[in-house]
Amino acid sequence: NCMFSVCLFSFLAFCRGRIVRVPRGPLIRVLGTEAVIPCSVSDYDGPSEQNFDWEFSRESDFVRIVSTWDPTFTSEEYQRRVGRGDIKLRRSSNDAVELVIRNIQPADQGRYKCSTPSTDATVQGNYDAEVQVKVISDGLSVSGSKARSSMSLRLSEGDSFKLRCSAVTTSAEHTHLHVTWQIKSGPGWQDILSLTHEGKFQPGPGYEERYRNGDVRLDTGANDTYWISVSQASSVDGGTYRCLVSEWVRGADSSWQKIQEKNVEIASVIIQRTALDVVISTSNVSVTEGDSLDLTCNITTDRSGVFQAGLMWYFSVSPDDTLSDAQVLLSMDHDSVVSDSTLISLSHIDRNSYRLLVRDVAVEDSGYYFCQAAVWVPLHNGSWHKVVERTSAPVNVVVTAIEPDYEVFLNASKTPKFSDDPTELNCRITNAQDTEANIRFTVSWYYRQHLPSDDAAAEELLATMAADWTLLLGDRSRERTHNGEIIFFKKAADIFSLRIQWTSESDRGDYFCVISAWSKHRNNSWVKSKDVVSPPVSVFWATQDYTLTVEAVKLKPFFVAGHTFEMTCKVSSQNIKTPRYSVLITAEKPLADRSRPNGTTRIISLSQDSVVRLEDWTDQARVDGVVLEKVQENEFRYRMYQTQISDAGLYRCVVTAWSPGGGGMWREAVNGLSNPIQIDFQTSGPVFNVSVHSDNPTIYQGELADLLCIVTMEGVALEPDDMSFDVSWFAVHSFALDREPILLASLDRRGIVTQSRRNGSSDLSLERISPLEFRLRLHGCEDQDFGNHYCVVTPWVRSATGVWQQEPDIKAKPIFVSVKMDVLNAFKYPLLIGIGLATVIGLLSCLIGYCSSRWCCKKEVQETRRERRRLMSMEMD
Repeated sequence: NCMFSVCLFSFLAFCRGRIVRVPRGPLIRVLGTEAVIPCSVSDYDGPSEQNFDWEFSRESDFVRIVSTWDPTFTSEEYQRRVGRGDIKLRRSSNDAVELVIRNIQPADQGRYKCSTPSTDATVQGNYDAEVQVKVISDGLSVSGSKARSSMSLRLSEGDSFKLRCSAVTTSAEHTHLHVTWQIKSGPGWQDILSLTHEGKFQPGPGYEERYRNGDVRLDTGANDTYWISVSQASSVDGGTYRCLVSEWVRGADSSWQKIQEKNVEIASVIIQRTALDVVISTSNVSVTEGDSLDLTCNITTDRSGVFQAGLMWYFSVSPDDTLSDAQVLLSMDHDSVVSDSTLISLSHIDRNSYRLLVRDVAVEDSGYYFCQAAVWVPLHNGSWHKVVERTSAPVNVVVTAIEPDYEVFLNASKTPKFSDDPTELNCRITNAQDTEANIRFTVSWYYRQHLPSDDAAAEELLATMAADWTLLLGDRSRERTHNGEIIFFKKAADIFSLRIQWTSESDRGDYFCVISAWSKHRNNSWVKSKDVVSPPVSVFWATQDYTLTVEAVKLKPFFVAGHTFEMTCKVSSQNIKTPRYSVLITAEKPLADRSRPNGTTRIISLSQDSVVRLEDWTDQARVDGVVLEKVQENEFRYRMYQTQISDAGLYRCVVTAWSPGGGGMWREAVNGLSNPIQIDFQTSGPVFNVSVHSDNPTIYQGELADLLCIVTMEGVALEPDDMSFDVSWFAVHSFALDREPILLASLDRRGIVTQSRRNGSSDLSLERISPLEFRLRLHGCEDQDFGNHYCVVTPWVRSATGVWQQEPDIKAKPIFVSVKMDVLNAFKYPLLIGIGLATVIGLLSCLIGYCSSRWCCKKEVQETRRERRRLMSMEMD
């Protein structure tokens, strides 16, 4: 495959050579025209820009004409023409040039040779090419009208016209003519329609549709005449028209070549625009509902001859609406055919006046009316063409509705004397006149708040009715209406009512209603015609501030731990309608009790419906230890059984007065707080102290750490059976006590041990080793077991009555436990393993070296015999 590719490339390289090309002859050119002969070169080596030499021969010898690289190349007989520019070379690319001969003469007929100097590595291909040029006489003549100058035509829009052009050739060669009609209305000429040298019609840009419709045609006639016909002339058809004729001949390669071109201006056409003025005789019109609307549209035009006018009436709500947005009322075409309508008619008063009559107008007929007129002219094929179209200025028509006559009165049938009493307002329509079946009344309710100053308060919409009596709620009343607290209803045909089931202080203020009258239109729609506002009605009652007094009384002046604590709360209130009370018992513990951040504990509560609930009372052993009950309507009693020393503190009653609200709901009126009742135990019992001890607080990883929590007692001595302890161990894993403590394990007074979840692999155990000593063991200590460790002890003491009393918690001073790493044990086994591996690898390397030298690398060396000769001296030149 490689050898085949090499041979193929060598063959292609050998066959490749320079090729110089000129057109196939003979080239026919017309006397006096400009002749252009192209020449190109391809498949060459060397620089991309090639040079060219041109020579001419009439019979045998060639005469040098011009060169692209040698200014001295031109022979003497051509130097004058080349110097004047009559003969020149025009480069079209790096590998192509054109020989241009202006005003070619019969002497220029002959053979032309194009040569290229060699820039190739090897001489291959052709370096010149010849073409025969034939010069013929000019036999083409183009003319327009018989007059010397072009004629001028003045036409109106929609007219038709025809222009004539004559073109003939007497050439001895077989030539074809290409005729193009052009128009110049701006800076340049534009093609209209052409009859090509191949006999095809070709419309110019923008004339394709008019050519297909037959509005633009090119016809041929006798004596080599060419007619351009234009129908339905418009403003774009104004300008100068000319006839452009070119002569073509088929070359030796069967391609068409244009040998010359001539033109003549035929006519100057002026298109006069048709003037059309459209005016409505009146400006602004006011019509009463039910009457007729009469409008007249007058048109004026300067058009003469046969024409017809078409008319369309439009209606729009806004004067800025376009025709596409407007509504067509009636239309009349150029054949005087009027579109059908029941209530609207269109009549032709005279040639230039058209009347629009709208009967029984309604309010929705208010808006802007305008008419649009168009002028139509007949065409040669019997059809009609629209020449011009104009639209009048809009006329504002206002239809005044007939308003019904009525009055509105608002009264209150129910007024509140206290909060939560009902309120009912009635909005009545009185003295209603001229109310027919097409009149409908709706109501809107408004509220205005009373302000202490003279400032005017903004009115708020409570509800409004649409024309179909659909109720639309405002923001103020939406939620209460959905809950049934506010009701909007219609009592009678002329009475609308508003009812507030439970009136609150926020409902005090002024209320008024608005009655709206709606009129029914022809399209069965309802339009508001009138609003009447009622006088306001004030909803107000005198109120006094609520007062609530709570008194707490301690029933037993003195008691000891284990006895029952009792207190009562007496409540008195004023200015509250049928109140009920809810009671909450709270306790303010000493600062030593950190169970609540603010020091206040919610114990038990009793709702206004006499439902008891334990709040923050979480002592499972004393679930039934607190009781709150209602003694009288305004008196409540609190009991605490088997009191503990930890119950010491200030106790209060928090009372809330409730008033019946709407829908059977209770509304909070006011809160009250009682005087404090103190529980203080005077005891001479023992005093406990707690400390933490360890024989060795510094240990190594994996060893056992022993921590002792030791309880000491001062004062009264107790028997071991009369005291018990809850012990909890905590750890803070830092050198300073700046982190949250972590619970490790706990041992309650019943001997139950509870451990927290741990992430490490070490384990721990907690046990009581004596009545006053508790030991925590950390098995297999890790790095994460370091830190401050301490215990918290809760003493329990049994009183003489056999009741266990809980003492305050005692926290021991922490001890720091540090965990070290045993370096020798840590590196002993890795070191022994490393020495062993190094020894084995060394012995193995020695064994491999010995075996290689003993068997694998052994060679027999044969020593060559050397002759002993004397050294001989050498001489060098």
